[in-house]
Amino acid sequence: MPIVHSLAAVLVTVIWGLSFVVIKLGVGTVPPLLLGALRFLFAALPAVFFVPRPKVPFGNILAYGFFLGVAQFGLLFAALALGMPASLASLVMQAQVFFTILFAALFMSERPGLHQVAGGLVGFCGLVIIAVPRLSGSGAGPFLMTVAAAASWGVANIVSKRAGRVDMLGYIVWASLVAPVPLLGLSLVLDGPAQVLSALAGMSLGTWGAVAYLAYPTTILAFGIWAYLLSRHPAATVTPFALLVPVAGILGSALILGEAMRPVEAIGGAVVVAGLALNVFGGRFLGHQRAA
Repeated sequence: MPIVHSLAAVLVTVIWGLSFVVIKLGVGTVPPLLLGALRFLFAALPAVFFVPRPKVPFGNILAYGFFLGVAQFGLLFAALALGMPASLASLVMQAQVFFTILFAALFMSERPGLHQVAGGLVGFCGLVIIAVPRLSGSGAGPFLMTVAAAASWGVANIVSKRAGRVDMLGYIVWASLVAPVPLLGLSLVLDGPAQVLSALAGMSLGTWGAVAYLAYPTTILAFGIWAYLLSRHPAATVTPFALLVPVAGILGSALILGEAMRPVEAIGGAVVVAGLALNVFGGRFLGHQRAA
């Protein structure tokens, strides 16, 4: 892969990793579901007027928009608002890789390779290491919500796989139309109209900047670059860069938020990353071994 494309892939992982920090800052001033609604509203508008709708059934776009926008990010934003550390969230969300493999096996009859099964088991062990001390305290809810968000991402990945080869930028833009109304409705019910209106009226320039970052660099730019790279290079060449997302998230959280991971979380995180690496690189290693 050309160096320019490699640098573009690194840029995407940095944008995605730092988005966890931006979300954490945003939910400190705005109700989480309202922030999610604004994120997807601005991701869809005005882009939807310039990006053609992808040629897939509208039901598929609705399903993708629901699981990605309402379920995944609704749960993630709420978890961060309830105390889930941004650094840990950036790591736990990578469990979506294992959920995607599991759901593909269950619903699409895709048989996972031995390295994928092994990677999933290793990653699950890492999540257990992280979960044990959290499940006994107030951190249980936010942690489980983050795991559920990762599972929702896995479902969204399966929905997009069923869509076939489509323009991913158009797919993301049009799917972004699905999330704002449900998220706003949930915010009105859970937070109350008075709090929603007060938050909108009192949003600072920094909060609007957070919305803009989540809508444009995180959603439009990063997904657009990622789709471009996947269209020109094998997935096995591009996807390993995703391992840098939690690295960017952890470093950004430490530098900007002053977060520090507990030793047990660092150990569990290392095990999760090892599982991801086994899932990504294990097939190549086994292939080289057979060739030898």
